[in-house]
Amino acid sequence: MDVRGKKVTLVGMGRTSVSLVKLLLREGAEPFVTEASNTPALEAFKKELDSLGVSHECGGHSDEAFRNASLVVPSPGVPPSLEPIKRARESGADVISELEFSSQYCRSRTLAVTGTNGKTTTTELLRCLVAACGHEVILAGNNSIPFSTAVMAEPAPPFIVLEISSYQLELIRTFRPWIATVLNVTPDHLARHGTIEGYAAAKARIFENQTHGDFAVLNLDDPYTRAMTPPADATLWQYSLNEKVNRGLWLEGAKISLGDLYVADTTDTLLPGRHNMQNVLAALTMMYAGGFDWDDVIAGLRTFRGVEHRIEHVLTVDGVDYINDSKSTNIDSLRVALESFAKPLTLIAGGRGKGSDYRVLREIMQRHVRNMITIGEDTPLLETAFGDIVTHERAKSMQEAVELAARRTEPGGVVLLSPACASFDMFDNFEHRGRVFKECVHAYAKGVSQ
Repeated sequence: MDVRGKKVTLVGMGRTSVSLVKLLLREGAEPFVTEASNTPALEAFKKELDSLGVSHECGGHSDEAFRNASLVVPSPGVPPSLEPIKRARESGADVISELEFSSQYCRSRTLAVTGTNGKTTTTELLRCLVAACGHEVILAGNNSIPFSTAVMAEPAPPFIVLEISSYQLELIRTFRPWIATVLNVTPDHLARHGTIEGYAAAKARIFENQTHGDFAVLNLDDPYTRAMTPPADATLWQYSLNEKVNRGLWLEGAKISLGDLYVADTTDTLLPGRHNMQNVLAALTMMYAGGFDWDDVIAGLRTFRGVEHRIEHVLTVDGVDYINDSKSTNIDSLRVALESFAKPLTLIAGGRGKGSDYRVLREIMQRHVRNMITIGEDTPLLETAFGDIVTHERAKSMQEAVELAARRTEPGGVVLLSPACASFDMFDNFEHRGRVFKECVHAYAKGVSQ
């Protein structure tokens, strides 16, 4: 796409749009950024755009922002149905995503992952595995590094691992990953996609441009991904926790097999839980399909400790494992965390709730949790939901919560921070909450050892 000398309007101001501006400037375009809001959080982006000499507006989308635009690129969170975007398209502007535009300048092989859950863990694992095979690799997309930044890297890395959302896939046209997978599809973003079928169709677009030499990797355990039909020219690989797979990986007890060939073991990964084993199978199948050195892949798998704040092992103190799952900000993520452990749990939970009915977790709480330590604003609601089935205490701080949990937990047990709530009543964000938890665990361990 030749954008030299052409006006390109970016809808939405943020990390991705600023990165895309730099790629557009390199290609000789004339970018303009329009943003509906005008909050203090935008100041850093405004300053960077000013330093680049790029015009921008905040507080609404003016007609002038779209006038004479040859190309419009909405940020992932901006629906393409937005009225100014619709009018621009009617006036002849092309409308594509940052993913689509950036892919035209990509000189690396891409391993692309989408799905409702597990994208971050799977892509972080893929980056680790590719690096373990001795290759330079960048992790980009729906995380800290936009794809437009990755494609400008000099020299271009041999591989880019991409985490992709359904929003980013809506407006692709030619984007073609070398290896791609959809991990799973559960109800999410339905206000945007209309139905779960529409949502699944958006996810399936990750495969639509694949051809000879490309690999489509499907999860057979999810009904929506199982039903997807990648192009016939792409090579199909599959994986499953529940059934034998001939071309792909499957789980039988503790054995991970490729057809009838035993290739790995569940003890090769440090990640707990059945949901993580599905992520592991996805990543390993992608690596096997890509022909990477298998000994190096397994060596890399054995070193991967997971993603910070997502069921992250912090320390083992006096036979008790301390696990940081601060990313758990809703009841579904708490459910996943509880199901990840067979050991008796002392749960630290609470914070600023989201209006969910905690009682839907009563059965799983009764099955997995011995003790509950509550923190934050939703303490009374958690006590009402579970107080009659688990022992419980209140803590006024994270330090007190860790100390109470340590006293309550016997060797062989687990202290799990999985709040099921937002963090803003006590912390800046979930990352801050997780860091404080880890600091408190290390402080407790130091005190025990003295």
